[in-house]
Amino acid sequence: LKSALFEIFLSVFLFFLSKFLQNNQINTMVSPPDTSKTSRLERYHSYIRRMNSTKLLAASSKLLFRTTLLVALVLIFFFTLNYHPHPDNPHHHLHTSHNLLSSAFYGSGAAWEKQVRRSATPHRPHGFSVLVTGAAGFVGTHCSLALKKRGDGVLGLDNFNSYYDPSLKRARQNVLQKHEIFVVDGDINDAELLTKLFDIVPFSHVLHMAAQAGVRYAMENPQSYVSSNIAGFVNLLEVSKNADPQPAIVWASSSSVYGLNTKVPFSESHRTDQPASLYAATKKAGEEIAHTYNHIYGLSLTGLRFFTVYGPWGRPDMAYFFFTRDILQGKPIDIYKTQEDKEVARDFTYIDDVVKGCLGALDTAQKSTGSGGRKRAPAQLRVYNLGNTSPVSVGNLVGILESLLNVKAQKHVVRMPRNGDVPFTHANVNLAFKDFGYKPTTDLATGLRKFVKWYVRYYGIQSGVNKEIGNSTQHLGASA
Repeated sequence: LKSALFEIFLSVFLFFLSKFLQNNQINTMVSPPDTSKTSRLERYHSYIRRMNSTKLLAASSKLLFRTTLLVALVLIFFFTLNYHPHPDNPHHHLHTSHNLLSSAFYGSGAAWEKQVRRSATPHRPHGFSVLVTGAAGFVGTHCSLALKKRGDGVLGLDNFNSYYDPSLKRARQNVLQKHEIFVVDGDINDAELLTKLFDIVPFSHVLHMAAQAGVRYAMENPQSYVSSNIAGFVNLLEVSKNADPQPAIVWASSSSVYGLNTKVPFSESHRTDQPASLYAATKKAGEEIAHTYNHIYGLSLTGLRFFTVYGPWGRPDMAYFFFTRDILQGKPIDIYKTQEDKEVARDFTYIDDVVKGCLGALDTAQKSTGSGGRKRAPAQLRVYNLGNTSPVSVGNLVGILESLLNVKAQKHVVRMPRNGDVPFTHANVNLAFKDFGYKPTTDLATGLRKFVKWYVRYYGIQSGVNKEIGNSTQHLGASA
């Protein structure tokens, strides 16, 4: 695109230069002295013709220049609007730039604002008006549907970055659209856009699910975690603190904050100052930042520490997801063991249980107490574990998938590398149960069965899969 535009502007420049030299040559041509009346008259008419020609050339040049400039701007806008990173390089241009398509373009029209208002308007008495960031993500999509289903107003926000296949996010967006949930294509770091959304809608709540996920990718692209999980969170809090009214905020922390903690099951009272990965460190930083904004500005903030969430429409970077893909494709899979030859285990939590926890946190969130960026009274500050309370080894996970897929996995047992992963997670959810009745009910075998039903349907896979699974369907939101 840059090369094409350069060629266009170079051509225009050379055109004007040639005409300029031609004009100078014409204007500097001097006829031989001739005092006769006929010669003077001819020179006069020649001068008039040259003047008219010069004026016509100048007018044509201006018209050509303006036309060329307009075409160039249209090309820039078109290619920027339709640019998508190549799927073979999933981490290229991870955070999409919105500088050329600034928030002025997003909100440049009454129709766009009408969509925003309609989507965010609740349809039940005393319903919430919720801004869901990361709405096209895994948890964000399921929560948005559950909120809309019960009559709350939901407006989504997502930047559709390419950490994993954006087509999956667009497919989720299509499902949301069918349920009349509008997802704004924008970034949480865009303060102008966020401010505009808060000017249009007096949000009662924010469900902040947008984040750079994944423990291992932090070793490849640490800046993406700082940009999203810290800078993006601060930007959202800055806009929220100045909103009138201030919203109550529920946001996604992570079980990763427990890091090197060895006390089990993990409780909210345990140490979280020994993160094992940059991802964990940014989530812990988020909890401390939340404390600061609660203390100074009176924002009501609730952090939710998710424990390995899985299910239909899940993230392709999660083990259960790419294990399923590789087993079906006949590829070997790595089964990690600890440095002490112990099995790695996770507290796998089914998406429907997590959604119930998120809605419970929203329902019990108290109002923020600030106004115009000033704190009026102490505000609510909470953090909860949302897990399943039943750790399962990765080996058992693979065994369940083998049974569901009717395929024997090619297992490659290796020692866990020092990439920030922890060997064991186990949630204590007593506090969440006490405060809003959180109680997980889905065991791993049941949850994986529902995931595989969705997987084979979404990717059109039938052969080799358990017939009971392959002939079933799983629609997003059906059980949420």
